[in-house]
Amino acid sequence: MRTALVIGTGLIGTSAALALASRGVTVHLADHDAAQARTAAALGAGTDEPPEGPVDLCVVAVPPAYVAATLAEAMRRGAARAYLDVASVKGGPRRELEALGLDLTPYIGTHPMSGRERSGPLAATADLFEGRPWVLTPTRDTETEVLNLALELVALCRAVPVVMDADAHDRAVALVSHMPHLVSSMVAARLENAEETAVRLCGQGIRDVTRIAASDPRMWIDILSANPGPVADLLAQVADDLDETVTALRALQSPDEAKRTEGAAGVESMLRRGNAGQTRVPGKHGSAPAAYEIVAVLINDQPGQLASIFGDADRAGVNIEDVRIEHATGQQAGLVQLMVDPKAAPVLSAALRERGWSIRQ
Repeated sequence: MRTALVIGTGLIGTSAALALASRGVTVHLADHDAAQARTAAALGAGTDEPPEGPVDLCVVAVPPAYVAATLAEAMRRGAARAYLDVASVKGGPRRELEALGLDLTPYIGTHPMSGRERSGPLAATADLFEGRPWVLTPTRDTETEVLNLALELVALCRAVPVVMDADAHDRAVALVSHMPHLVSSMVAARLENAEETAVRLCGQGIRDVTRIAASDPRMWIDILSANPGPVADLLAQVADDLDETVTALRALQSPDEAKRTEGAAGVESMLRRGNAGQTRVPGKHGSAPAAYEIVAVLINDQPGQLASIFGDADRAGVNIEDVRIEHATGQQAGLVQLMVDPKAAPVLSAALRERGWSIRQ
């Protein structure tokens, strides 16, 4: 791949363009908002000048509702040898293209499973896709050259290719992305009119649950409008679980001991099902989740604290597998939770204490 055209210079399009440009591909940028394309170009993602002829690959990075029309226009004018989109749903756009009667041999649907709460070119980074799954949904009509160019794009972005059927992909992202986003928003909505004294008690748990609720609602309306059926089916199942859990919790208030016992069993069943589901979430490098030990270190809100902790861990010969920061409410302090191999936890704790860090159990 020597040349590419990226249509749509939001977070995903600009991040892909940055990755391609950094690896020597000449990238042309286009957007219905010319100012946004100029911003992406100024960031080093390519040029906002149109290509002189067909490019090797056209990447369409627009909201799902506009994918088919944008692809159709690019294909009719012969903008590239191959075409792909990066929308978060795959079945709908493909069926729209088929309905237009276009030759789909030079097209493949794709979806990089990566993103941020922020949107737009200024949120883009060349490493956004590194180590993340990038779904490819070829059909029997997809040309081998087109699949190879898509795989080259994935490799240049240092992502991990995953081949799926388009409709199976849409059901999967409804489960792991779209439905959880709505549930996160529903939980966060409980905080809107909550008393300030309650909100001040927010800890890491509520931050984890509501983090993705900070995303742009306009973007999510586009996404959910393109995949409403599977998301609604999953939410109906969540609603059934909620009804059962509410009934169980009400039973815990009963003066009847038998009903309280039944209620406790119902709540425990839900919690254990949650345990079982959580264990299936892939861990580091896509493997089964590991059981890490947490070493919690108290830090002050001063520059260089994290770098010092990581440096001391390195000197102790301990690899930090993951990290989480929990801020203390109303204080310029927090806890850094270092996830390490259980065998390394005592070594790291001793080394950090020796260097003056305050370790919390």
